Amino acid sequence: MNSISKDRRRRLPGHWLLQDAKARFSELIRRVHSEGPQHVTVHGREAVVVITAEDFRALQGARTGQALVDAVQESPCRDVEIAPPRARMPVRDVRL
Repeated sequence: MNSISKDRRRRLPGHWLLQDAKARFSELIRRVHSEGPQHVTVHGREAVVVITAEDFRALQGARTGQALVDAVQESPCRDVEIAPPRARMPVRDVRL
């Protein structure tokens, strides 16, 4: 048995070398749906995690801005008024 076979056999479930993920992409996708997130490593470092589109949408959340509105409303400083400084700006005569 060569060292590559030993290395692949010892891999944790749900972890793929990049070259294996590329060569067996359909299997990777099937496992995402049946086993959950699949981790892909590049040069021994985890590079990406493949998840279902449904899981991605759930993580991404709705893009309504509601989280920002909620954070501002819950802030203890929400009643502080911030007025930007106003200054008269010189007007230049620019002719083209």
